[in-house]
Amino acid sequence: MNKKVFLVVMAGLLCSKGVFGAEQTKSYAGDEMIVTATKTLNSISDTGGSSVTVITAEDIRNLGKQSVEEVIKGTAGIDVASNGGPGTLASVFLRGADAKNTLVLIDGVPSNDPADANRAPNFANLTVDNIDRIEIVRGTVSFLYGSNASAGVINIITKKGTSTPQSFAGLEGGSYGTYKAYAGTNGQQGILNYSVGVSRLKTEGFSAVDQNNSWINPKGKVFEKDGYENTSLSGNFGLRLNDHTSLETVLRYTKANVAYDYSGSDTSGLNQDSDQFSGRVALKMNYKPLVSTLYYNVYDQDRSYLTSGALSSKFNGHRYEIGWQGDVAVEENNTVSVGLNYQQESMINQNFGTYASLLDKGVGSNSVFVQDQWRLGGVKVVGGLRYEDNEKFGSKTTYRVAPSYTINDTVLKFSYGTGFRAPSLYELFSPYGNTQLTAETTSGWDTGFEQKVSDRLKFGATYFRMDFDNRIDFDLSTYTYAQVAGLTKTHGVESFAEWNPIDPLLLACNYTYTSTADPLGSELLRRPKNKVGITGTGKLSSKLKVSTNMQWVGTRIDNGVEGKSKGQLPSYFLMNMTASYKLSDTVELYGRLDNLFDVYYEEAWGYATPGRSSYAGIKVTF
Repeated sequence: MNKKVFLVVMAGLLCSKGVFGAEQTKSYAGDEMIVTATKTLNSISDTGGSSVTVITAEDIRNLGKQSVEEVIKGTAGIDVASNGGPGTLASVFLRGADAKNTLVLIDGVPSNDPADANRAPNFANLTVDNIDRIEIVRGTVSFLYGSNASAGVINIITKKGTSTPQSFAGLEGGSYGTYKAYAGTNGQQGILNYSVGVSRLKTEGFSAVDQNNSWINPKGKVFEKDGYENTSLSGNFGLRLNDHTSLETVLRYTKANVAYDYSGSDTSGLNQDSDQFSGRVALKMNYKPLVSTLYYNVYDQDRSYLTSGALSSKFNGHRYEIGWQGDVAVEENNTVSVGLNYQQESMINQNFGTYASLLDKGVGSNSVFVQDQWRLGGVKVVGGLRYEDNEKFGSKTTYRVAPSYTINDTVLKFSYGTGFRAPSLYELFSPYGNTQLTAETTSGWDTGFEQKVSDRLKFGATYFRMDFDNRIDFDLSTYTYAQVAGLTKTHGVESFAEWNPIDPLLLACNYTYTSTADPLGSELLRRPKNKVGITGTGKLSSKLKVSTNMQWVGTRIDNGVEGKSKGQLPSYFLMNMTASYKLSDTVELYGRLDNLFDVYYEEAWGYATPGRSSYAGIKVTF
């Protein structure tokens, strides 16, 4: 049934005549300016063979979503699985790899939690407020970013102040007892530019454990709601000291609380308090041909778990790094970058009650990288090498080469790279830890093309493969973390098409095929083999804008499905719609309808997802 609905809606869109006006959509190729692929400001077309997607502020507004997790769900090569509603654990799998193999940056600050069991990123509390764009680089880029970037990088970039000052405030509310208030301001005064945003989100939510799952709730009981609160503050400040020197400061702070359930059980009184802070101070000196950046990054994450109001455990993860990067324009078509970095991460885990314990550990690492970018006619090449020395397991050398070749309107792309992931502090030193663990290693390559048929049509496809050796997993026979013997493999195809058949109609579609296998040949959990995303957005009039977003997600394997040790989660199709109407130049009404067909589905076995839900709000700009 889901497949039929998907095909009907897709056909309707493809045959429609100007329902949506032309608006910016997700960018798979082109001249959008990014920094993540090379750590220098480049257009996507100048990043060689890198596979990059940019989600702009306009895309985020069109989707109408509250969290980064929801925004990236429809992106090629990315799968998301949440353990319930807003604020619960959300895992992101890039190209079929484990969540721990993806590095999340907030304005360039590494933001994977050092106190997390696997040092995996958690998107639960990342809201979209004050975000300028999200840059996604698929494929191993450890040569630039070190550990955890073995499958790719997701960089969340805060808005900067512009010469025209502007302030805004808004209110919205809707299903599940949800409300949100937000405000912000940005601009430039003399040598100072600034952008500040603040938001407060609260929802009564729904039970994290799926009360509509008959295997978990055979008697049809009504489970308690698991609510969520989030207060976020972000700021981006720039100070131009002279014509050659500037000082940049970026910060983001989030305080959140979520009620949650144990797997398969509606449990009362479980809450998690979370405080998250990321910050960056960078001194930039532009004395051509050398551009130097001296920076200090810091990330801090506190998590407290409470049972019926009593503190049961606390986790604190802290990371700071000091570094320098120099970019030299050797020639007009050749830029060489060199980077030096020292990073220290630590964690404190304190458990209370009968099994009281304390874990306080830290580890440091030094690294140096060199990167060369050059262009010659239609050939563009990005290549680099990194040496990292970790005080726990020793040194690692990683590298990457990513060439592309443009022939008329066809771009041919290729990349090959190696990566690694250092064991987390919890994997090493917790009661379940193993101090003999070594780094996981990765090798991966991809090849593809992008074809511009005309100004109205372009499409492309990329084949990828990644091999993970010495993968760390939890060994149930010894109840400790251990290296998995043999290779864990992922491979697949990412494709996209953007079509503008007539003005003002614009459609974008992506399809991802992903195959995964552990050393025994078993599929990795919660990764669909097939996934499709479609977006259409635009204007029906000068005041009314309408957008739609659709996703079809194929079957996945998960633990415990219908009482089995492993089983198959069914496929599902979702359609979401948003609309906005300008009452005046300064007042805008907007709304969204999620899960239009009220589809029942689970991203992870036993955990609930929202049904049909609606939200509306008002935004005032001044």
